[in-house]
Amino acid sequence: MTGRERGMTIVRLANFVTPSSGGLRTALDELGRGYLAAGHKPVLVVPGDTAGDVYTEQGRVITLPGPVLPGSGGYRVLAGRHRLRRLLGTLRPDRLEVSDRTTLRWTGEWARRARVPAVMVSHETADGVLRTWGVPAAAAGRAADRLNTLSAHAYTRIVCTTEWAEREFLRIGARNVVRAPLGVDLRRCRPGRRSTVLRARHAHGRSVLLLLCSRLSVEKRPGRALDALAVLNGLGVPATLLVAGDGPLRAGLESRVRAERLPVEFLGHVRDRERMADLQAAADICLAPGPAETFGLSALEALACGTPVVASASSALPEVIGGAGAAAADTGDAFAAAVRQLLACPENERRTTARQRAELFGWDCSVAAFLAAHQVPQRGGIRGALT
Repeated sequence: MTGRERGMTIVRLANFVTPSSGGLRTALDELGRGYLAAGHKPVLVVPGDTAGDVYTEQGRVITLPGPVLPGSGGYRVLAGRHRLRRLLGTLRPDRLEVSDRTTLRWTGEWARRARVPAVMVSHETADGVLRTWGVPAAAAGRAADRLNTLSAHAYTRIVCTTEWAEREFLRIGARNVVRAPLGVDLRRCRPGRRSTVLRARHAHGRSVLLLLCSRLSVEKRPGRALDALAVLNGLGVPATLLVAGDGPLRAGLESRVRAERLPVEFLGHVRDRERMADLQAAADICLAPGPAETFGLSALEALACGTPVVASASSALPEVIGGAGAAAADTGDAFAAAVRQLLACPENERRTTARQRAELFGWDCSVAAFLAAHQVPQRGGIRGALT
């Protein structure tokens, strides 16, 4: 029986996935569901604190015990090459998909020797991440070019979710780069979820409810949302900020909020996707200050809920949100100005525009693009299964 007749076994390896992860976990889940609906056999391998092997709605999920990466706020990695090699040999993948260009890059060589076509998914830009960690721009660019050259040579294809993310590979002359956007659940995330009762509960009597859905870590720049709020309040704009997310910077952010008496509410990690969609629909504007974002799933979910987004002009998000929000320089003043610009538009107009933009990004299109990158057949009715 051929791979085409029985469906492809698509083994996916991912690091930096935790119970509080946002966009990456969502993308892995939705793509797995799509591969399964298309008649293939997705297997996801991730690190965790204990071993596990379960079958889920996104296919088989194998958890291997992995150490916590120091200073990462709880992120774990797949360690032990011999163990992972043995597992790959047992799984016998027809295709390999890797979501980590650093500690797992060696799997590209394994795939070549095993004659397994392999793709590496670029979920972040190397130079962008290095710059957010304080590496000077020139040094970050040189290091990124070396890393990306090795990645491009290691894998059959490099998958980038936006043109912005693709540029760092085109800069080094890589010819095996393909683009495949991510998507959004347009049924779960919809404007009809907007609740004036929920909005009033979190607005605390103020007229503008801002929302930050983000991991609270240095590369996401969550402090910039506080900067923008402080500027808005100083200008007499009665805004409050709702923070949905957790991470290593939370304690410091909470301390600042107390010291400056800022109207901020911390919810921690919101695991329930239905609740998150309700919050995204209730907000007036969503903030996305991360300068190294290559796509921004939470921002796209906000748009689908009818909520416009103010995003870092340094990131890929302006490419994603289009005219359904505003791009701002990486300062609190610029973010505050962008918020005021959006608030000046009639509410119905800005919410309709946001939803219309999100409707260009269904998960069915994303799954089709990823399968095309893998060069595998689409056996099932993807659109019917996912929309």
